[in-house]
Formats: sequence, C-alpha cells, structure tokens
Amino acid sequence: MRFPLSLTANLTGYLAGKKIRGEEKFPLVMMLEPLHACNLTCTGCGRIREYKSTINEMLTVEQCLAALDDCGAPVVSICGGEPMIYPEIGRLTSEILKRKKNIYLCTNGMFIRKRLNEFEPTSRFFFNVHLDGLEKTHDLCVEKDGVFREAIDGIKAAKAAGFLVCSNTTIYKETDLEEIAELFEVLRELGVDGYMMSPAYSYAAVQTKDIFMSREEVREKFQRASQLLEDFNVITSPIYMEYLRGERELMCTAWGNPTYNPRGWKGPCYLMTDAHHATFKEFIDNTPWEKYGRGRDPRCQDCMVQSGYEPSAVLGGNKKLGDTWKMLKWQLSGRMGGAKKGAKTNGHAYGKGNGHSNGHSNSRSSGNDNGHSTSAPIPTSGAPKEEVFRIL
Repeated sequence: MRFPLSLTANLTGYLAGKKIRGEEKFPLVMMLEPLHACNLTCTGCGRIREYKSTINEMLTVEQCLAALDDCGAPVVSICGGEPMIYPEIGRLTSEILKRKKNIYLCTNGMFIRKRLNEFEPTSRFFFNVHLDGLEKTHDLCVEKDGVFREAIDGIKAAKAAGFLVCSNTTIYKETDLEEIAELFEVLRELGVDGYMMSPAYSYAAVQTKDIFMSREEVREKFQRASQLLEDFNVITSPIYMEYLRGERELMCTAWGNPTYNPRGWKGPCYLMTDAHHATFKEFIDNTPWEKYGRGRDPRCQDCMVQSGYEPSAVLGGNKKLGDTWKMLKWQLSGRMGGAKKGAKTNGHAYGKGNGHSNGHSNSRSSGNDNGHSTSAPIPTSGAPKEEVFRIL
C-alpha cells in the first residue's frame, strides 16, 4: 500500500458523502498555519516575508480546532512557519487526532528529537520533513549549516519510535535530479514511508525569480524525474504527475487545499493572497473563483504546484477513461516503510552533495507559499516572539 489504509478509507468515505449530497466545492486537505515564525530564513520562503508585520502572532489550539470543524477536511497539513516551535504542538495534534482526522506535520526536522515525546505513533500521523537535496545542497538552500544532519537524526529517531515519516522536496530550475534520486535512496534506507515532490512557484514575496521554472521547464524536469524516481514510494498522484509532465491539462482547484492562519482563511489560495476570510463559508462564497487560474490571472500562468492541482487530480478534474483504475492500481502498488531488511542498497553517504544548489529554498505546500487581505482577521493570542522561541 502506498498510504495507510485508514487514510484511504477516510478519504474514500468523505468523497462519497460529498458526491451523494451534491456538494461542488469542498476541502480535501486543510493547510493549518498556527504561526508564521520560523527558526530559519530560507531565501525562497514567502511566509516569513509576507507576514513580517504579524510574525509574532499565533493561533490558540481552540482557534485551530474551531477552524478545522468549520471546514471539515479529512486531512490536516500543519505547516507555517515552523510548527515544531509552536508551544502547544503536541496538544494540537492530539486534539486533531481525537477528531479522527489525518495529519501531515510539515517540518524542517530540526526539533523532532527534542519534542518527540509529545507525540504518539499512529497510522493517522506523519512527520513530513522538507529536504531539497543532500547535505551540502540542502544546507545552502536553508542558509544554515547542520540543518540536513539534524533532520536526518530526527527522521532516525522518529522511525525508531514507530512513527510514519515522509519527505517533501521542492524542485527548482537548478535542482539536480540525480542528487534527488540519491537523497531518496538515503531516505529509503532510513525507512522513510513516502516522498512528495512539487515544482517551485514564483510568488510576489520572493524577489529572486531566476530559481523558478516556466511551465515548459517544469514539464521537461518532471519527465526526467519520473524516469529517475519511479522505483521509490512517491506519493505524488499519477494524474498530477501526468499534468507536470505535460501529458494532460488540469484546472486549479484552490479550494481543495484551503489555508487557515492567524489572519483567517487565506484567499484565493495557499500561494496568493487577495483576502482573508473569517469563516470557511465566506472563503468559498466570496472568492471570485472564475477570475483565477491559467489564462485568467497572470499570477497563475506558470503555477503547477501541488496545493492547487493535486486536489484536481483526486476530484476528477478533466477526467479520462481509466483514471479510477489508475489511481487504485497506484495505491495498491506502493510500499511504505523503506528498503526491505537485508536488501542491497547503493550505500550513498548522506554527506555527499553536488553543490549545484541555487542557494534558495521554498516553503512547503507540497511545498510552496504565499500572499493576502479583505475580511477582518481572526483574533490571535498575541503571544510575544519570546514565547514562540522559548522552545529553541
């Protein structure tokens, strides 16, 4: 199986219920940002720049849960910022799991070992560790030495304690795909359960634009990526991968992965901000969806990121004959848990790295970020920055 059976069953039942009720716009994954503060300052990350004026603000656990109840998504991606410096991250995940939701906790991995005792292993919970290359490349991307090794040590500790772990890699113009294959091999030998990939997206909050790709460059890059990485348990859906390779067209389903942060529901999408909404219903009803997407808004022209197009793949956008069977076969053909014991491995040293990095990183969304403002923001806890960073 490519995913835990509990996740597949939850999502299947949820989708069936929505179709029976005839609902058209509903969420699949809630992107929950309890804070935007981070211990890193990655050049390609828009969150810490876009929300510079409110970087000290945090949601309370109760605000996070109320927002989750408001939208009802079966999967929660806890991101930010760096969610592992959120003071009550353990209680937050516990409360979400009590609601029978599935969690991907997106993290740079530096605090996994320090806070591991706040979590309990379950098939509904993944640590989702962002890695953009081997040691030299990744540390250049995040602009801090030692981050890669700390993340690797965190993955080892999490796997030893029985947790599910996946990785999340952003692909840039200068990304060396051979190095990504080496990275995935290292992670497979550590027992990592799956690998996410998404092309970087050029958004307003990041001034360095030459690290991002056009649609044509994305297609060329992912044609090569598919060839190199097909033997790994890639958890980027085959239909979305076809879109990335240029084998089919999809329209963005931005409401499928809605973002909630200290300012409210971010519209129209995870990457662009034209408004913040107080409720999920306002986000759905008051966003002019017909104005967004390729050919409608110039900001969307080269965007192919996971947060907008993976929901389109799952929800059957531009559906083709055989897609259902393709998705089922893909789910059943995967294998979690990394390399089998005793299997021969390539023995890559994780200290290796070709150094061809562009020196930038993107935040996670599958890995990306950014932009927002119209509705009144939801009140925040107003916690001072010192409170956020007491965990460091």
